[in-house]
Amino acid sequence: MTQTPHVPSTEPEPAGVRNFRDLGGLPAADGRRVRPGVLFRSGHLAHATEEDRHFFGTLRLHTVFDFRNAADIELDGPDAELLGVRNVNIPLSDPAYGAEFWKLVRAGDLERLREVMAGTKGADRMCASYREIITTRTAEHGRVLRMIAEDAVPVLMHCAAGKDRAGLAIAITLLALGVPRDVIEADYLESNAPHRRYRMRRPRPAEPPEITALLSPMFEARAEYLAAAFAAMEETWGTADRYLADGLGLTGTTRERLRQRLLTD
Repeated sequence: MTQTPHVPSTEPEPAGVRNFRDLGGLPAADGRRVRPGVLFRSGHLAHATEEDRHFFGTLRLHTVFDFRNAADIELDGPDAELLGVRNVNIPLSDPAYGAEFWKLVRAGDLERLREVMAGTKGADRMCASYREIITTRTAEHGRVLRMIAEDAVPVLMHCAAGKDRAGLAIAITLLALGVPRDVIEADYLESNAPHRRYRMRRPRPAEPPEITALLSPMFEARAEYLAAAFAAMEETWGTADRYLADGLGLTGTTRERLRQRLLTD
């Protein structure tokens, strides 16, 4: 049976929050779909405007998962407060990871950036990061899914850009719901839209075009990155189902509760 493709929403994003979208409508297990208004993703909420906070209030969010680490929060700021919403910070990366690299970026050290990012090095770095998150952050991802299954919806997941850590958390959630991988990939790649991209705060108003080119792998969603994550699941656990069961510790009951909360009847 041919799946009806998911049509991305044309509604404008919140002014101060990038990469926001509702996952509602995605095809899932047993002919069901992700229920609109229960599963959202975005970049950080630190720069949310008053109008944005009002908009998020209309979503009646129960829980916001922030996957940023302490260094991210120091750079961009804590999330704006949303009345009546439970905020849960579950870092999916270590503050020390990449710290020296980002120092090079902010300093504009072109010579060193060429050494570490030229050719395929940037993409290789991203693939390695995705694989590491999958294999080392099982406790965190399992906790997120169990909390959603218990009672955390409507739920919003975000990191800094809403692309990598949130992208993986959303991908894993969709995988548990029976969403096909090509559909998961299509949603993931929506983060490439120019209006969705994260804008890193830098002391300099502009940077040489070569630096922009060298850094492009870090600011793009690429199918090869997500493929590396799925490959890590299968190499380590054999199948995606075994990853969910043995890696994340999800029982059949928990997965069914997830589907009851997030999928149409």
